[in-house]
Amino acid sequence: MIRKLVICNYALIDRMEIAFEPRLSVITGETGAGKSIVLGALSLILGQRADIRVVTDATQKTIVEGYFDIGHYDLAAFFEENDIEYDAHECILRRELSPSGKSRAFINDTPVTVTQLKQLGERLIDIHSQHQNLLLADSRFQLRLVDVLARDNAELDACRKAYIEHRRLVQQLEKMQAEQAHSREEEDYLRFQWAQLDEARLVAGEEEELQAEQERLSRAEELKTQLYELTAMLDSEQNGILPMLNALQSRSRAIEGFFGNEQQVSERIETAYIDLKDIDATLCRWNEALVVDPARLAEVQERIDLLYTLQRKHKVNRVDELISLRDEYAARLERIEHGDEAIEAVAKELDVAAARLHECAAALTRRREEVAPLLARRLMEVAAPLGMPHVRVAVDLLPKECDETGAEQVSIRFSANKNQALQPVGDVASGGEISRLMLCIKWLVSGELALPTIIFDEIDTGVSGDIAARMGHIMQEMSRHMQVIAITHLPQVAAMGDTHYRVYKESEGEVSRTHLLRLGDDERVGEIARMLSGTRLTDAAVENARALLAARTENND
Repeated sequence: MIRKLVICNYALIDRMEIAFEPRLSVITGETGAGKSIVLGALSLILGQRADIRVVTDATQKTIVEGYFDIGHYDLAAFFEENDIEYDAHECILRRELSPSGKSRAFINDTPVTVTQLKQLGERLIDIHSQHQNLLLADSRFQLRLVDVLARDNAELDACRKAYIEHRRLVQQLEKMQAEQAHSREEEDYLRFQWAQLDEARLVAGEEEELQAEQERLSRAEELKTQLYELTAMLDSEQNGILPMLNALQSRSRAIEGFFGNEQQVSERIETAYIDLKDIDATLCRWNEALVVDPARLAEVQERIDLLYTLQRKHKVNRVDELISLRDEYAARLERIEHGDEAIEAVAKELDVAAARLHECAAALTRRREEVAPLLARRLMEVAAPLGMPHVRVAVDLLPKECDETGAEQVSIRFSANKNQALQPVGDVASGGEISRLMLCIKWLVSGELALPTIIFDEIDTGVSGDIAARMGHIMQEMSRHMQVIAITHLPQVAAMGDTHYRVYKESEGEVSRTHLLRLGDDERVGEIARMLSGTRLTDAAVENARALLAARTENND
């Protein structure tokens, strides 16, 4: 339940602190006093959209804080999932708006997103505004109503999961079928492209080797000439380096004995001779290996031309990329060949998923079929004393294409008169009748939803007198197991409150401010008398106010 609401610099509110009590609290006040402003501030900490226009003092932030007692509600999982500090007894929601329009949200002083604030707020307070009365005509709301009373969350979750899996397989099958059809159309093209690359017998890295061989073959004659000249320089009998070194070695041996123990020059010459002899042998091998082969050169050039042609055609730069492309074509052709088998396998999975979905939907249908007539009967029982003695309600389950919510939609039909046929509730119910029906619905589902707090924003619109008193009794009954806050303009409802607050507006110079006052017993009498008679209090109005309050006390006893 909400224990305290603190509002600072919001619209006409400078600062307001409201201490709420358990059971039924009522908020009254003249039209325009600011009851909707208080509700708007509360909506901020429940994650509703912020309007910068509520920041009236541009020198300071707007701050709204709500203090909630959560000791009896299992909310630990939410705090753990969102990594927020958890206090098992109290939770503080805060929203700040800066004059520049920046909005910040906090849970227990931990910065959070507005979405997180809204998710938690929905588990703490249900605000029923007049706008929500429109939901009664919404088939989705009607379906949710049946499901809440059916307590079929497990079946709903199973149906949702089955539908998601079924939809995934449908999409997968459609995609595979489209791809297979497209692939069939281009199969001949793919096969031609693959065959051309396969016939090329591509080898990774061959392009570099071919280019090196082409360079060598194209210069074979030139290279052989150079090799001949090099070997001639080394081993020519007339001017060759090797014969000259041989002679040099012989002559050095004849004189080196005269020069002591220094390293023998002839040995060094011999070493040079051996190295050059080895070089000469290498050059000879190169010369023998190098063949002037125009036929091989033409063959290499043709191969290089083929590779370049394929690269240009397929818009790649390397043979390795051609090989990857060839393998991709092969894989696509294989998928085409085996595509029907894969499609058949997924189709079988889809059949199983469809059966599972319809099984889950059937379980939902059975629960709903049990609850629908009970809901209709309970609505008639609760609504009849609210000025609708001849009320009739039917809750119909209409078949629809199976989705995550099951295989039916709900249609609530209504008639308030004996001679009126049942028709969709949104078509025939008046505003007052819809308000009363929604109150009955909230009463029926409040225990199932286990919400800590519900706020009614003038749900008693369009009713008066005895009917208003009975609506007040319903709110009082609801407050036995939850906190109920009612914003009302009816004295009969206001008299039912365990705690009474009055919202009023005062002008301070040229500035109007909204205030809130918790009323004592005598003040309650005066406020309810004002609601009965207007601004001019009469003795009769005061007596009637006392009677209404006394009746509440008797009912509580």
